[in-house]
Amino acid sequence: MLFTVVLCITLIFCAVIYFRFNYKARLIAKIPGPTRLPLLGNCLEFVLPVDELFVLSRSLYYKYGPVIGIIAFNLSFVNIYDPEDLEVILSNPKFNDKREPYTFLKPWLCEGLLVSNGLKWHKRRKMLTQAFHFNILKKYARTFTEHAEAFLGMVQAEVGEKTDLMALITSTTLQIMCETTMGTSMNEGIEAVTNKYFNAIHEIGETVVQRLCKVWMFFDWSFNLCKEARDQKRVLDDLHKLTTRIIQERKTYVENNPLETMLDSSEKSNKKGRLAMLDLLLQNEKDGNIDIDGIREEVDTFLFEGHDTTAMAICFMIMQIANDTVVQEKIYDELYNIFGDSKRSPTVDDLAEMKYLECCIKESLRLYPSVPMISRYISEEIQLGKGYRIPKDTMCNIHIYDVHRRSDLFPEPDKFIPERFLPENSINRHPYAYIPFSAGPRNCIGQKFAMLEMKTLVSSLIRRFHVDAITKPSEIRYKCDLVLRATHPIFVRFRNRQ
Repeated sequence: MLFTVVLCITLIFCAVIYFRFNYKARLIAKIPGPTRLPLLGNCLEFVLPVDELFVLSRSLYYKYGPVIGIIAFNLSFVNIYDPEDLEVILSNPKFNDKREPYTFLKPWLCEGLLVSNGLKWHKRRKMLTQAFHFNILKKYARTFTEHAEAFLGMVQAEVGEKTDLMALITSTTLQIMCETTMGTSMNEGIEAVTNKYFNAIHEIGETVVQRLCKVWMFFDWSFNLCKEARDQKRVLDDLHKLTTRIIQERKTYVENNPLETMLDSSEKSNKKGRLAMLDLLLQNEKDGNIDIDGIREEVDTFLFEGHDTTAMAICFMIMQIANDTVVQEKIYDELYNIFGDSKRSPTVDDLAEMKYLECCIKESLRLYPSVPMISRYISEEIQLGKGYRIPKDTMCNIHIYDVHRRSDLFPEPDKFIPERFLPENSINRHPYAYIPFSAGPRNCIGQKFAMLEMKTLVSSLIRRFHVDAITKPSEIRYKCDLVLRATHPIFVRFRNRQ
């Protein structure tokens, strides 16, 4: 008993000495934040049920202000919410690297574009940028419109019913990503594939959050002893087998059949013969720039980032316009001015004319950024605008959700006001006050792709259907996840337009 008491006192004494004299800890101690305990730092503050963690994260900004310091054992974190500070971090290539929580995704995405760092990231980013050139995006637009028609067929079957938006939209965005990324339509068994991906993303997202909250799961060696690690491995084995099989099938097809080239503008090629992002990677494999494992990493990354984030963005967008009939009719009026009574599919030029719809999408992404928090590794000491210094070897967390809801940046921040994004109302806005696709050299490579996809699906929907509200924005509660996700289904009701 006496030994235990002496040991505890010694540990506390050592912890006090460490925090008092350790340079990194001293710098963090000068930054506002929750009370730090000796040795533990702020660990206990975040030992909460996962559903409560999102609420806690939101409260920190209102309690401590635009810069918050957090310590957990020897790990240091700084949360920032000021656009000036965001620009300092995100615009500087020195701070491109990512660590936790992105490293927790490596069992799935390995060294894909989302989680890779350094030279590998630079090479992959340069290679993949070609796949998002505007001329290539115009080719993907055909896929968008075809799947929009299939989506409208599913909506028609739901007319008059209480409809779960997420269940309706997920299969569409996944099929679009499968076709544009891998050159396969996956029409057969799409429901099983959708459910597998949907469940995998949920399971992995929850595991990442648990690893952040539960100290014993934070480190790889201890996490690998947990049941969650075994469950994750089982799920990922299935997903990796699926993507590896599709890559091999596409590789065989490309070797035996002529495909569109980057410069081919033909509209006559069949679906299988259309250019896919995977074809660009397969060409780079021939040139020795990437191997099959690297291709699988990027395919997994695009499927994860491209289908789930867009699906949630569309869900929140439709919910918002269902709750605002004035905005919904303004969108319809704009679309009628473009198409009249024609039932033709939208072209890329048509999408460019949808200025008010674009404002609505931007405002929805302000309120519901698909990725509510991003993070960067601080590799050298840096000073922020308020005079606080972030020490080297610190994780800098940028809470996009909270930045977008600052009342000094966006008056009446909880209201859906698309007119905020009219050109005349955006002139004086700080470029880092609105960052739904991140910003700087490591911004989202697929943001134009996502905007075209969202415009195509939402415009096609509003031209044919009224959307009536069931779920209200005030009823939404969020999961703490990698992607902004509601805890419960979002419901609407569709009606045919006369």
